Amino acid sequence: MTEIQGAGVALVTPFNADGSVDFETLGNLIEFQIEEGMNYLVSLGTTGEIATLSSEEKKKIWKFTKDKVNSRIPLVAGIGGNHTQEIVEAIKNFDTDGYCAILSVSPYYNKPTQEGIYQHYKAVAEASKLPVILYNVPGRTGSNMTAQTTLRLANDFENIVAIKEASGNFAQFSEILRDKPADFLLISGDDPATLPMMALGAVGIISVIGNAYPKYVSTLARLCAEGNYVEARPIHNKLLQITDLCFVESNPCGVKYILQELGFGKDYVRLPLVPISSNTQQKIKEEIVNL
Repeated sequence: MTEIQGAGVALVTPFNADGSVDFETLGNLIEFQIEEGMNYLVSLGTTGEIATLSSEEKKKIWKFTKDKVNSRIPLVAGIGGNHTQEIVEAIKNFDTDGYCAILSVSPYYNKPTQEGIYQHYKAVAEASKLPVILYNVPGRTGSNMTAQTTLRLANDFENIVAIKEASGNFAQFSEILRDKPADFLLISGDDPATLPMMALGAVGIISVIGNAYPKYVSTLARLCAEGNYVEARPIHNKLLQITDLCFVESNPCGVKYILQELGFGKDYVRLPLVPISSNTQQKIKEEIVNL
């Protein structure tokens, strides 16, 4: 799965003032990512505010993104949630044309046991025609997928090919890397963890801040893949503050504000999210100048 190595970005979903999807800005953002060297795009990951999008909106966004990219770089579709049967049906009905894999977040809110997480992904894997990327983000889901569960899934299902790991647990990352099948990939799910995770053996990042700064993120991932950590370290340090500010308030509100300041649409989000506070806006403006 060379398609999902290097730098990927979880695209935001731009909105208009009336709450409709802003396809013009989405198109401009996609072009920006490709021009600035992003290796692949994730359409409708959790950063894309999938919980507030209807099924029809998702279909339109996936098709628009596929048509706009036009096979220039690989595409991953985000299809995940906490209703297993609903996710299975969505995967079965998904038009795979133009997409190389599915990214599926671990079930949130329900707080399933490890066996529950395993059975959920078993159903996803059996339904999917495409390779599946697991996504562990306990800060969002309320439950951690352990290394043992990840390895069990990686060994039991050939089409489960990678995990996007955002647990922040380096002992867990190390256990996965030590015991995984040779062709199973570890991907960073946290921008600040990209450099140290790639030093351990991760193959790249699915980024949030890459929406706004794709050149930095793609260069960082390339340098790390080359083992050139001396040149990668200043880029890692440069992105720390702006990335932290993105998550002071709910994601993707912070990165949408940065995009607005850079000329990519407005920072509209859908309830229950609201735009970031004026205090955070000011801090972000100052950091944009620094960058």
